[in-house]
Amino acid sequence: MASEPTAMADLFESITSSQDVYTVELGVHFALQILFWWLPGITLVSLNYLAPSFSTRYKIQPAEKQHTLLDIGRCVAVSICNQAIELLLHFCLLNYYTSRGREATVRMKGDLPSLAEFTRDFVLSFIAREAIHYYLHRLLHWRPLYKRLHKIHHNFTAPIAFASQYAHPVEHILLNVLPITLPLVVLRSHVLVLIVMVGWDLLATSVAHSGYDFFLGLAKMHDRHHERFHVYFGSSGGFGIMDWAHRTNEESVVQKKVD
Repeated sequence: MASEPTAMADLFESITSSQDVYTVELGVHFALQILFWWLPGITLVSLNYLAPSFSTRYKIQPAEKQHTLLDIGRCVAVSICNQAIELLLHFCLLNYYTSRGREATVRMKGDLPSLAEFTRDFVLSFIAREAIHYYLHRLLHWRPLYKRLHKIHHNFTAPIAFASQYAHPVEHILLNVLPITLPLVVLRSHVLVLIVMVGWDLLATSVAHSGYDFFLGLAKMHDRHHERFHVYFGSSGGFGIMDWAHRTNEESVVQKKVD
């Protein structure tokens, strides 16, 4: 067991020392999108065609609300554009940091993080991500911003996995990218913390938009947000923590109306 961290550290050192920082950091970015967003998304969207009886059993919203292949294609096209913009901005930020003597946007070289450091950065980043996402999401439901930005995302009242990145480019950066990356950059976290945080976030947001009710209630909560608009503003991977704290979960909203 003791040799496993050493082997991982040696592998990581060989990669970072043999490749330039652009290849490593942008390669990690691209790989995370493929492994934790595209592959889960393709799988979840395909269930409706490959396993229709299974899909019908677990779909949250009825068949008449489901989207056509044309809708899905449009959703994929917008998501690709948003990912291209995100990658370009990542390149620009990386270029800004390296031109000023910083090795990368996050820590790449040196020893792997200790368990204490990894846990600290993960917990702090998770808390910051939840807060930033929640308050920005609430702000995007302010009528002037909703009409100009957020309404595009809500065109999918019965969301699918690909709809998690179907958004105005400004919203995509503000809501999908900023909350997860800003804490990691500020903390100068190790890239392994970034891999776990971003991987989880991409997978959770795909699941939450899948429209299937077999993922710990993640999809059901976000499905209700797309249907009712004024409940569940928290991030997909936060399990409703911020909504519970601010009483914007569905039970609290109903209770407030009763009161």
